[in-house]
Amino acid sequence: MDASPRPIASLVSIPGFVSYLAVVVINAMLDLGHKILIQNTVFKTTVGAEQMGLTALVNACILLPFLIFFVPAGRIADRFPKHRVIQTTIAFSIPVTLCIWWTYQEGAFGTSFALTLILASQSAFYSPAKYGIIREMCGEERLAAANGAVQAVTIVAILLGTIAFSVLFEAWFEGATTPNTILQAIAPAGIVLVTGAVLQTLLAWRIPATSYQPTAEAVPLGQVLATIRAHPSLWAAMAGLALFWAVNQVLFAAFGAHLKAVAGVTSTVVAQGLLAIGGFGIVLGSALTALVCRRHLELGLAAIGALGMAICLAVVPWQTAPSVLAAILVVYGTCAGFFIVPLNTLIQLRAPTHERGIILAATNFLQNAAMLAFLLFTVLAASFSLPPTPMLISLAVIVGAVAVVSLWTLRFETARLILQAILKLFYRIHVHGADRLPQEGALLITANHGSWIDWAVLFAFIPRPVHFVIYRGYMEHPLLAPILRAFGGIPVDSRRAHSAIRAMRQAFLRGEVVAIFPEGGIARTPELGPFHRGLELACRGLPVAILPTALIGLWGSFWSRARPWRWVWRRPLTVRFGHPQPASTPAHQLRETVAALLHDPTHEEPSP
Repeated sequence: MDASPRPIASLVSIPGFVSYLAVVVINAMLDLGHKILIQNTVFKTTVGAEQMGLTALVNACILLPFLIFFVPAGRIADRFPKHRVIQTTIAFSIPVTLCIWWTYQEGAFGTSFALTLILASQSAFYSPAKYGIIREMCGEERLAAANGAVQAVTIVAILLGTIAFSVLFEAWFEGATTPNTILQAIAPAGIVLVTGAVLQTLLAWRIPATSYQPTAEAVPLGQVLATIRAHPSLWAAMAGLALFWAVNQVLFAAFGAHLKAVAGVTSTVVAQGLLAIGGFGIVLGSALTALVCRRHLELGLAAIGALGMAICLAVVPWQTAPSVLAAILVVYGTCAGFFIVPLNTLIQLRAPTHERGIILAATNFLQNAAMLAFLLFTVLAASFSLPPTPMLISLAVIVGAVAVVSLWTLRFETARLILQAILKLFYRIHVHGADRLPQEGALLITANHGSWIDWAVLFAFIPRPVHFVIYRGYMEHPLLAPILRAFGGIPVDSRRAHSAIRAMRQAFLRGEVVAIFPEGGIARTPELGPFHRGLELACRGLPVAILPTALIGLWGSFWSRARPWRWVWRRPLTVRFGHPQPASTPAHQLRETVAALLHDPTHEEPSP
């Protein structure tokens, strides 16, 4: 966009957003705190497969309420004002934490274990409203930044909570050897939980009402499922998030057993701290994602993140040094931030307004169903005394498969992101008129052709998949052909122009974007050459918008036909988009428009 995007820091100016983030942080710490105390008790009193199985059961108790209550939780988030839902469900944490404190004092390990179900039930009703209110508070313009902020503070809370409660556990358990006596020793932690519940309840009442008008009638579940099926990208994002969290549940269960059995680590602070250190990476990844997505959503980050996570998981089973594992987990967390923030943002953008709550609840359901299935598999593996290393290897294989699918499905988005990074490294790039790009519908880009990298510049700065009309010789090159075909290249030459025109028309009928250099070849002089009229035939009678585009600064560069070739570091490069023209616009008029853009005397403010 031409307007400078608002910085992430401007989120604090949104009324109630800081209080909302504080509630998110405290609630995440409370949920995690009790789970960490139970998990650490298991860590101290069990080993091997038993430890891995009981750890998986603890996590399963957290997940079950999200499966059981996903429909009523979503209905409530859609039916009532979301700030009221948040306030009510948060207040419910006070009696729950009081009961947990009592079980600590009494040394009732079984009851305390079971109360994780009740605590998770509070989160199950709170979660759809927590995510659904983001768009209402921040609007679409800052949605990606707000999601990045929420993801970042959540991970910070997990990081701090994991370390804090593990340190308290080690300080208080005093060498107790049974689950019941350990709980009695760490009973003061219950006071921390109750205090946090009271504090988050007070902060929740500072979250203001939003402009959203609750729907009076519940959207039928069948309609919600039909909506999800009608948006393949929505379903893909939900499935990707579900698989991510499922994999991480197994990772959490197997990693502690790996440390204890292979690396000889017995301290819960080290075991939980190593997992929490990965949170630094997720904070970094979430922040970088919010920065990259400040103009529009970049789904290519998700594919890059999946690939990075797969590589890290493949390395983890063969490492035993805590310092090396910490470094790997930071990288893993960074890639996880790249993966989950764009997918969460996509769901919130694509979900219809009055179905957002139930769709977010369905997302929770799918995630928790996948997590529960993976945890049950972990328990089954533990019952057969399967060591943790094969479990970790299987996770790498699963995420590797997700990475391959993501890289193929999001190949346009991923390639655009990589090209942007490369071009911005070597050029000082300014983009004018990006807001003139139609977001949907058939579109023909007509640009001047002054260098061999014009296609890369257009590809990088058009936020839609683009099919280029390419000289047939390149399309038949043994090395280039597979890549060009994968990206939908349209071959053309002077003898078989009709087949290219036919392919362009088919792309327009599918509502796609086609880019063409109407001069027919790379310029040999700085003057704009005549435009061939084949584009007129391609657009004739179709609802196509034509976008004249000027690429300024590449003639005379290393990549042009100008002599002598010379390399200029950080050479200025400008992309100027004109106003969309109707499909009936003749080629000579489009040439005049591009020529005017090349020599535009106005001084528009360039986008950074």
